[in-house]
Amino acid sequence: MSTLLQGESQAPITGPGPDSAQAPGSSCDSGPGRECFGKADRKLYSVGDPIAGFSPGSSYLSSRGSIVKWFWDSTEEGYRAYHMDEYDEDKNPGGIINLGTSENKLCFDLLSRRLRQSDMLRVEPFLLQYPDWRGHQFLREEVARFLTFYCKSPAPLKPENVVVLNGCSSLFSALAMVLCEVGEAFLIPAPCYGSITEHVYLYSNVRLVYVYLDSEVTGTDTRPFQLTVDKLEIALQGAHSQGVKVKGLILLSPQNPLGDVYSPVELQEYLEFARRHALHVIVDEIYMLSVFDKSTTYHSVLSLDRLPDPQRTHVMWATSKDFGMSGLRFGTLYTENKDVASAVASLCRYHGLSGFLQHQMAQLLRDREWINGVYLPENHARLKAAHAYVSEELRALGVPFLQCGAGFCIWADLRKYLPKGTFEEEMLLWRRFLGNKVLLSFGKAFKCKEPGWFRFIFSDKAHRLCLGMQRVRQVLEGKSQVAANPLFSRPLEPSSQLQGDDH
Repeated sequence: MSTLLQGESQAPITGPGPDSAQAPGSSCDSGPGRECFGKADRKLYSVGDPIAGFSPGSSYLSSRGSIVKWFWDSTEEGYRAYHMDEYDEDKNPGGIINLGTSENKLCFDLLSRRLRQSDMLRVEPFLLQYPDWRGHQFLREEVARFLTFYCKSPAPLKPENVVVLNGCSSLFSALAMVLCEVGEAFLIPAPCYGSITEHVYLYSNVRLVYVYLDSEVTGTDTRPFQLTVDKLEIALQGAHSQGVKVKGLILLSPQNPLGDVYSPVELQEYLEFARRHALHVIVDEIYMLSVFDKSTTYHSVLSLDRLPDPQRTHVMWATSKDFGMSGLRFGTLYTENKDVASAVASLCRYHGLSGFLQHQMAQLLRDREWINGVYLPENHARLKAAHAYVSEELRALGVPFLQCGAGFCIWADLRKYLPKGTFEEEMLLWRRFLGNKVLLSFGKAFKCKEPGWFRFIFSDKAHRLCLGMQRVRQVLEGKSQVAANPLFSRPLEPSSQLQGDDH
């Protein structure tokens, strides 16, 4: 599905660290979209160490509290800078344009009209009282019907297999807690949504084993950053050889930050791999209704005729992305495993939803006429137009990127702006963008092994996209006022990342 556009000669990537596996051979192709990799440059996997570089801080905190604070301090720099200097066309036109946080800001007009309708407001005694921690029955019934329809399930999904809570971040934390022992791990293809590291670690001390994907295209039937079962097998065996027990596999489809959509054949292969090794599979489908290109066909795991291991397959979805409601905090788990559902439901005591929000979500999900007739067509049209604009801007700059038709981001290759091809240069470039008042996400935050890849969020209004891309152009052409300012040319700490988004 994905093709690398406008391939150009790049600096070689840096060699792997001591925790990485390497391929025994090398591959080189000078054609468009191909890269040359020396045999010492091909990292195949790594076992993540979430607190590498941690040093104790406050004497007022426990060791766990110090780690939690350290995560906050080291991963929120760009997001905090944005909130202190947020762009506003009237009040702060010189503020920071945010092309880094994965939010859909295109359809507030549609959502505000729908959420203000009278059926959204209901005050009943039972909505003010403790609910079933799995979620009110009426909401779980609507979620089951909604997922049955939009996931194209071959059989009706069951409300008793549904658990609702406040977002997919909480779901990752809850599933890590109930599926893994301390120190165990999940496999995850990388580049990946970087904050999953925190979600599975902070409460449960669960790690991630990164299955590294690269931009090299090795044949006509392959694509950049393609996940294969062979790569999963190598990473699994490598983790075991290092004494790390792997309990599951995390898949995101559509993928963030690549925008990749797995085919039914690929999904079946990944699920069969997990079954062979008795691994749980957590499938995050939070962007499933944000496929805006008609040439891209999305397939939910729940659409498969047969799940190889239903008791170890767990699907999550939320309204954060598809309905542009990242602030309302609604997420749902669908699993046929009763023990998993009950354990996660118990944790909903700490991650539950208010009765009022549960009512609103049920009303929204059941309104198929509005969703299909008003919201989705307009949302897809706006996403497609915004994607086309940013794509054209990148092409005009000669920046290669992955072509995709799903999600909110473009994965762009800025390696030609890194003379030595290092992560230090990547972070310096990110800081120059931030100094020129445009916030992006850099590849290291997504555990990308190749320095120089950046994520551009395009799901924003035209005037902000236009100004943001103007500022990007200024930096890349060396015309920004801060390009030569030492304040924005000093290295970041290795742990510093740009996150702050739910996914």
